[in-house]
Amino acid sequence: MSLNVFYEVIKRGVLYFQVIFVSTDEEVIGGVPKKSTIPQEHLAETAATLTTEHPHYATLAGRIEVDRIHKLTAKSFSDVMDSLYDPGRARSLHVGFMRHVHANASRLDGAIVHGRDFDLDYFGVRTLCKSYLSTQNGRIIERPQHMFMRVALAIHNGDIEKTIETYDLMSKRVFIHASPTLFNAGFRNGQLASCFLLPLDCSSVGSTYNTIRTCALITSGAGGIGLSVHNASASGTYDDNTGVTSSGIVPLMRVFNESIRHVDQGTNKRPGAMTIYLEPWHLDIMAFLDLRKNHGNVELRARALFYALWMPDIFMRRVEADEMWTLFCPSSVPLLSQTYGEEFETHYNTYELSNVRKKALPARDIWARIVQCQVETGMPFILYKDAANRKSNHKHLGTLTSSNLCTEIMQHASHEETAVCNLASIALPHFVLSDGNFDYTNLHKVTKVVVRNLNNVIDIGSYPTAEARLSSHNHRAIGVGVQGLFDTFARMELPVESTAAATLNANIFETIYHGALEASCELAAESGTYTSWQDSPTASGVLQPDMWGVQPSNLWNWDTLRMNIANHGLRNSLLTAVMPTASTSQIFGLSEGIEIPISNMYTRRVISGDFQVVSPALVSALSTRGLWNASIKQQLFEERGSIQCIDEIPIEIRNIFKTAWEISQKTVIDLAAARAPFICQSQSMSIHIASPTMESMSSMHFHAWKSGLKTGMYYLRTQPAAFPIAFTVEGHEVVQLLAFRPYDPPVR
Repeated sequence: MSLNVFYEVIKRGVLYFQVIFVSTDEEVIGGVPKKSTIPQEHLAETAATLTTEHPHYATLAGRIEVDRIHKLTAKSFSDVMDSLYDPGRARSLHVGFMRHVHANASRLDGAIVHGRDFDLDYFGVRTLCKSYLSTQNGRIIERPQHMFMRVALAIHNGDIEKTIETYDLMSKRVFIHASPTLFNAGFRNGQLASCFLLPLDCSSVGSTYNTIRTCALITSGAGGIGLSVHNASASGTYDDNTGVTSSGIVPLMRVFNESIRHVDQGTNKRPGAMTIYLEPWHLDIMAFLDLRKNHGNVELRARALFYALWMPDIFMRRVEADEMWTLFCPSSVPLLSQTYGEEFETHYNTYELSNVRKKALPARDIWARIVQCQVETGMPFILYKDAANRKSNHKHLGTLTSSNLCTEIMQHASHEETAVCNLASIALPHFVLSDGNFDYTNLHKVTKVVVRNLNNVIDIGSYPTAEARLSSHNHRAIGVGVQGLFDTFARMELPVESTAAATLNANIFETIYHGALEASCELAAESGTYTSWQDSPTASGVLQPDMWGVQPSNLWNWDTLRMNIANHGLRNSLLTAVMPTASTSQIFGLSEGIEIPISNMYTRRVISGDFQVVSPALVSALSTRGLWNASIKQQLFEERGSIQCIDEIPIEIRNIFKTAWEISQKTVIDLAAARAPFICQSQSMSIHIASPTMESMSSMHFHAWKSGLKTGMYYLRTQPAAFPIAFTVEGHEVVQLLAFRPYDPPVR
C-alpha cells in the first residue's frame, strides 16, 4: 500500500474494514490478480511499524484497531454495564452504580461520542486494551468511551450533569484520573486511591507481619506504597520487642520483596510496587544501599522493591564539610525518626556524645556508596526530610517519615493512620491556543473540576484497611498533577532552557494551585472543612508560597482567595502533586508528567512487540517548514534520536527539541524549584546524566538540596557505555535505542 493511500485515508477519516494487498508475485486468474484479505489486527500493526515515516501512521493504526474493538463490543453503554454486573462474580459492578445506569440509560447512552475513540493513537489504544478496559472471560467488552463514562458516573454518584461534564473532558483528553480509579470505578469494593504511606510497625513480630499484610492488601487493589523502616532494629543488635538479636533490615526487606512478588502473580492489572524509605543514620545503611544491585549474594538482595533515602540537612552539611557521621540502631535513638530540623539535630548531637553511639565513619564514605548505587541501579531516590516537613500543611500532625512509591506525595502517616492520596493529571497541551498563547483561564476552570472529582473519589472509594479510610476522610488529601509539559513547550516552540519556558512553567503551576485552592474553599463552604483543618498552617493563613518565601504573580487574585479561605477554610489538606503519569500519558499520547523526552525517536512497547516512533511534535515542526524527508529521518536514526548535529535543521528547532541528555540538569532543577512554591506536596523529578561522575552527581544533588526541593531526585537515568549501530536494510529501518539502564519505573 502506497504512502499516499495511507495519508488519504487519514485525511478523509476513512476506516478500512477490509484491506486488500496484492503480493509482489501476483497470481493471475483470468487476467485479474488474486486478492487476499489481511486481518485488521495485522493491518494495524503494519501501520504502526511505519510510524517512523510519519506519526499519522500511529493515528491510522489506532483507528484500525479501534474499529476492530468496536466490532467486538456492544455500542450501548448501559448494555455493556449490564454485562459487567453479576453479583455472583468476585469482580462485579456495584448495585448502587447499576441503579444510576438504569435510571439514566438513555441519557448516558446518548451522551457518548464513540467517534472520539478514533482520536487515540495505536499505542494509547493498545495500552487501554492491555490494562484498563474491562473484560469478561478474557475478552474485552468495554470500549474506551464506555470506560470514561463508567469512571465519570461512579465519581459523581448519579449526578448526571456532572457525570457528562467529566466524561466530555476525559474523552476529549483534557484530563484523566489515575490508573486505580480507571481500573476500579463503579466496581464493588473498588479501591480508587493511588498512593499509600505507612511506617513499619515493629513493636512485635505480629505487628511486623501485620504491616506486611496491610501492604499486600493495598497492592492487590493497585495501590502504590511508601514504607518507612527507620525504626527497624539493626543487624546484630538486641531487639527489646522480640527479646532476641535482630537479623536487621536485609532479611526483613526480602520478606516484603517476596510478598510483593506474590501479590503481583494474581489478577492485578499492574505489578505491585513499594518504595522503602530509610534515614542515613541507620546502622544498616550500607546493606540497605546494596539491596537493589544486580550482582552480589542473592541472599542480600531484594530487587522487586524500590529504595529511597530520607535525608536530614545535617547529613548533607557533613558531607559537604567532609566531617564524620555516626550510625545508630533505632531502638537506642527513638527520637531521631520522630523529629526534624533543629530539634532533630539537637537529639542527633546528644546521641553522638552518649554511650549509645554505635559506629562512626566519614560522611563521604556513605555518600560515595549512595552515588555508586545510583549509577548502577538508578536509585536510591533522594528526598530531603527537613524541607518536606518545614513546607508541609501536615506539620501539625507530626513528623513526616516518608513519601510514596514515586516520591511526589508528602503526608503524615502513623500506625493509626495510613496516609492516602487520590490522583489525576491535566493534559497541558490542550490549553495551547491556535494563536500560540496559553489559556490559563480554561486551565483554572478545568482544575476546579478535577478537584471536585478527586474530592468525590475520597467518599466513594473502598479502602484496604480502617487506618487508610480514617486518614483519607480526616485529611482528604488529593493530588492534581499534569502531563505533557514538554509537549506544551514544543507546541509553543519554546526551548526548555528559555526564559519564556521558565515563565510558562511557573504560571501553569500557579494557576493550578490557585484553582485547586479556590475549588477546595468552595467545597468547604458547602460541606465543611476537613477534620484536621483547625491547627493546620493554612488555617493560620500560611499557603505553600509563604513556606517558600515566594510572592505569587499578578496572574490571579490571591488576596480575595486568602480572605475566602480565612472565612470558609479548605475541604482538602493537600491539593497538588506532580506524579510520573507513565501509563496514562501513553493513553493520551503525551510526554510523561514534567519529564523531558530522552530522545526524539523512542520505543513504544505493546503486547505484539516494540515499535519505533519519531516525535510527532518534531515531525510537525519539520513538516511545516518542508524539512521532513528521508535524509533527515536517516540522520535521526544515525544520531540515536538527537537532532543537534543535523545541519539542515534550523538552530531554533534544534533548541526546542533538545533531549533530556542535552539539557543542563541545573535547568531541570531550577524549573522544579520555580514550580515548587505552587505544589503543596512534591514532584517526581528524574535526573538524566549520560556519563555520571562523583563530581557531576554531587553538584546536581547539592544544587537540588540548596534549592529547597522536597524531592531531590526520583530516578537517575544514565546512558550505556556503548550503543548498537543504527543502520538500514533495503529501506527498512532497524534501530535499537538503549536510553535507560535495565530497570523500569513503577507505572502510574
